[in-house]
Amino acid sequence: MKTIFLNFFLIAGILANNPYPHNAGYPNSNNCDNYLCEPYTRDMNRQNQPNPSHHTPREIVVNSNSDFAFKFFRVVSSNGAQRHHTGKQNIVFSPMCISSSFAMLSLGARATTLDQILRGLNFSPSEIQEKMIHEGFHDLIYTLNNGGSGLQVDMGSCLFVQNKLHPQPQFLSGLRNIYGGDIYMENFKNTIETEQHINKYVERKTHGKISKLVDEVDPITEILLVSYIYMKAKWEKPFNPEYTELRDFYVDPYTVVKVPMMIQTGMFEHGYDKERSCTVLKLPYKGHASAYFILPDQGKMEKVSRSFPVNVSLPRCVASGELELKDIMYTMGVIDVFTDRADLSGITGQPQHRLSGALHKAMMVIDERGTEAAAASSMDLVPMSMPTVIMFNTPYLVLIMDENHSILFMAKILNPAEK
Repeated sequence: MKTIFLNFFLIAGILANNPYPHNAGYPNSNNCDNYLCEPYTRDMNRQNQPNPSHHTPREIVVNSNSDFAFKFFRVVSSNGAQRHHTGKQNIVFSPMCISSSFAMLSLGARATTLDQILRGLNFSPSEIQEKMIHEGFHDLIYTLNNGGSGLQVDMGSCLFVQNKLHPQPQFLSGLRNIYGGDIYMENFKNTIETEQHINKYVERKTHGKISKLVDEVDPITEILLVSYIYMKAKWEKPFNPEYTELRDFYVDPYTVVKVPMMIQTGMFEHGYDKERSCTVLKLPYKGHASAYFILPDQGKMEKVSRSFPVNVSLPRCVASGELELKDIMYTMGVIDVFTDRADLSGITGQPQHRLSGALHKAMMVIDERGTEAAAASSMDLVPMSMPTVIMFNTPYLVLIMDENHSILFMAKILNPAEK
């Protein structure tokens, strides 16, 4: 038996949109009827587990997801897990999307498989109630999908199941009620119809930005899980497109490319981290989220530099990437789920299912206004003194965080001109 786990997200405009949806069915001609599930009732509290009352479920997930994000990034950067990886390609992914997908999968996992998934996501099953983990993800997903003015997020999941299988009601209701997931029954042997349905679903969820997620579906697939996050935010201080100009970007000592460099002068938080030899710049969005641009440098962290005038030069770029999650998660301790030892009996009632692959797709678009529909550039005070100049003309990192300090996206931009 073969199970495929497909993890997907899109960032558009730097990032879009929809309130936390009711999970109504999406009818099609390929026998994709939705299950009607009762509220999730499985007791997720393990015996002898403490209740860390001094931390809320959201705080538990945010803290663990931050550790997971950096561990995942180190593995990705070291082993080149991208498809067709050459070692010089941009890396873009969503830690929140990946971790929530595997957390959702853990609803149907048992025994060692469950333990490995939770530990791989940087949770300690012996110290944290499983119930609190799922409550934390639910809280974060709900909050993100109901963001304030200027910040729009659409995050969710969909489970496509072979129509001859009978998913467990408890798993289905957990998928719906905790993670806001959609559920469809498919005939994977009708590959063309299945591909059309999956691509149509993703296109609808990403507002037409992604029209073809899958090129082909293996006809022996039995379970396919799609996760997505689509976000659009407006810069709090937009760049003026009139000041954007072509400048050199130094990919490496031997490669120089021309990129459209966005430029503005304003009051921005920035500092230097001596230990990590990098410059850190914070650019806030409207709606309680911020982007952190990290430029490797021989500087140091100086808190006194906060809110001093900064002349920012940032490349306008479109970055994308595909990651094979199997080897990465295997390195992080999630092993059984990809082998015949996997116990996913909570999904179908039968343990003989495993994940044969896990794919993560991402795209990041950075432009002057943050979104095509943004209003005209706002005015900013220009200081009389000479401002600090931060020029992002060498490879840099990007972190996007919400007001809860949850890392939504991470990227390593080696070449902004790369499509």
